[in-house]
Amino acid sequence: MKAIIIAAGPAKRLKPLTDSLPKCMLKIDGKPIIQNTIESLRSNRIDDISVIRGWKKEKINFPDITYFENTDFFNNNILHSLIFARAKLEEAIKTNEEVVVSYSDIWYNHGVVKKLLADKHDITAVVDTEWQDYYLGRTSHPISEAENVILDDDNKISKIGKHIFTNNINKNSQGEFIGLWKFTPKGISIFLKHFDRLNSTLKMTEPYQNAKEWQKSYITDIFQEMIDKGEWIYAVLIQKNWKEFDTVQDYLKHSG
Repeated sequence: MKAIIIAAGPAKRLKPLTDSLPKCMLKIDGKPIIQNTIESLRSNRIDDISVIRGWKKEKINFPDITYFENTDFFNNNILHSLIFARAKLEEAIKTNEEVVVSYSDIWYNHGVVKKLLADKHDITAVVDTEWQDYYLGRTSHPISEAENVILDDDNKISKIGKHIFTNNINKNSQGEFIGLWKFTPKGISIFLKHFDRLNSTLKMTEPYQNAKEWQKSYITDIFQEMIDKGEWIYAVLIQKNWKEFDTVQDYLKHSG
């Protein structure tokens, strides 16, 4: 089992807290956010952990971690940042290992990882079905910016991304993608196949899905593309037990 943490972005919405520090190094309860992620992964016996660094990369320096450098972090986003660790994804195919991938600005406990690992589908994303309470008073990151998910009766994802929330369906049929997912070796191959197809046809500055530019795409953008092309992506459902730190308001709310 391997894990990749995407931690390259400059975190402009957390300035001035991130003027000289990556957002994953901001401390919650005296511990950097990314350290909690590493500990949650290791408590589930995931020891082959990679981190994709970019902004203030020298500040992320933990032992026994493999580091990849996103050399274009000012211009790209989550999806293209992940591709800087493509060698680790391809290695997992060769060694027949699963890979957990995580955003670096989320805080979750080892139980969330344990539940994800128990799922056997080729591509599985963690989805919170009690997510709406987190947006009460969250004016700097309103509910319209949530990476929402709509599910079928088998917890297969039919829609994922921003601007798809609706009050017209059952609460348990929708949720928020928390930024944590898992690929089997087959899932990695499916993902890379679609990425390569898109990357060979789209210009970097061309609009794509919810992104203004292909190079600034989120993982949810390509997930929706894959679903539209007939791929199956499943959800592991949780009820809270995580936090996101996207803005100064988020950080101040949970760091005190």
